[in-house]
Amino acid sequence: MALSWLSVLQNVPWKEVMSNAPNVADGAKKLWTTIAKKMPPTAPSTAPTPDAPADAPFAAEIAELQAHIGALDAATATLHDQLLATSGVLKTLAEQNTQLIARIEATRRRVLWLALVTGASALIAASSLLLNLLR
Repeated sequence: MALSWLSVLQNVPWKEVMSNAPNVADGAKKLWTTIAKKMPPTAPSTAPTPDAPADAPFAAEIAELQAHIGALDAATATLHDQLLATSGVLKTLAEQNTQLIARIEATRRRVLWLALVTGASALIAASSLLLNLLR
């Protein structure tokens, strides 16, 4: 199981992920701004007129259609709220991804520095050992 995760992580193009992290965060912020600015659709304010003589035979159908339109408006408002929540989560994840990439880059630099220090220490230790053996 651990081997499959290791192979998956090795196949990730980390340089591309790190270079695209700011673009992903900016895109998520733009999406959040766009979605947050849009207001959910409001229900139309058309009231049925069953007292009109021409509409009398169709009053039941008109009331049914208006009820259906009201249900669709409510569903649209619910979907808009869900879209707003989803874009907020996406924005948060993109920001966390950017922070994670920055920390990974800092860790990579520290590991590189430690590798250089370790290499230099090993070289000094080997040369000291060689000098002591030659005496």
